[in-house]
Amino acid sequence: MLNVVIIGASGYAGAELAAMVQKHPHLHLKGLYVSANSQDAHKPFAALYPRFAGLVDLSIQPLTEQGMEEAKAGTDLVCLATAHEVSMDLAPQFLAAGIKVFDLSGAFRVEEQGFYDEYYGFSHNQPEWLQQAVYGLAEWNEEAIAQAELVAVPGCYPTASLSALKPLMSAGLIKAGTTPIINAVSGVSGAGRKAAINTSFCEVSLNPYGVFKHRHQPEISHHLGTKVLFQPHLGNFIRGILATIYVQLADGVTAEQVDAAYASAYDGKPIVRLSAQWPSIASVAGTPFCDLHWQVEGDQLIVASAIDNLLKGASSQAMQCININYGFEQTAGLL
Repeated sequence: MLNVVIIGASGYAGAELAAMVQKHPHLHLKGLYVSANSQDAHKPFAALYPRFAGLVDLSIQPLTEQGMEEAKAGTDLVCLATAHEVSMDLAPQFLAAGIKVFDLSGAFRVEEQGFYDEYYGFSHNQPEWLQQAVYGLAEWNEEAIAQAELVAVPGCYPTASLSALKPLMSAGLIKAGTTPIINAVSGVSGAGRKAAINTSFCEVSLNPYGVFKHRHQPEISHHLGTKVLFQPHLGNFIRGILATIYVQLADGVTAEQVDAAYASAYDGKPIVRLSAQWPSIASVAGTPFCDLHWQVEGDQLIVASAIDNLLKGASSQAMQCININYGFEQTAGLL
């Protein structure tokens, strides 16, 4: 059994991950931590998330200096469900202790000059680890994930978008010089657990945000290898992402070639489901799956991708990466 610690366990993604670790056949949930000044410190986990009562009975500990030493002692791997700058600071400390890190923040996702200054508002001070970090898009980076000490779990929007676009890009089916357009809607849980007026029950309404400047646009473009136009929306539902993507196909590409590209890309990949109908939030919410469906008309393709933003978009993808890294079944702890 591998000993697992989760930092940021009071947040939505950290909580989901705690439950997955607890039911995993090869993992032992050693400790749950939050920042030293968090109001959730010392609370029973089940007091925050009653649906996990009887499954996860640990209390959440503060990550003080003593807590950090306890978190490192005897630990095999740590999951960071923390803010970007916090992950940037914590990851090297655990790595120096020989503990593998699976980071759910954006701190190590993109190695590109000036990326963090422009899109995250801070200067990255761990260039060596940024260079060594492996992008954890599970279905597309298995070989590197299997060897990694530090895995940067992709963002939720990039996971939905890249899962839909990479089969086309890999097969050379996207017309050169064109820009795929991604229109995506996320549930309110994507904004995190902290209370805010724009995500309160009475205020939430379907609306666009982050126009031309959302940090996931350059992440998608970087890992796809071509520029995309990405527009996110806040939806009036709790969890899930539905991305509808518009692509101009290369000259002469047929519907059969598109079908073959998706079938080849996801053959033997149990978490990605090629659906016979247009996917919906209801089909994936509360599951680790990514559902894809597409249609071709002439040289135009529309593909829809649906995931649970807290699961395939965060915690269950982290678990997939853990499973790949340690040679477990990819679905262990998930299905």
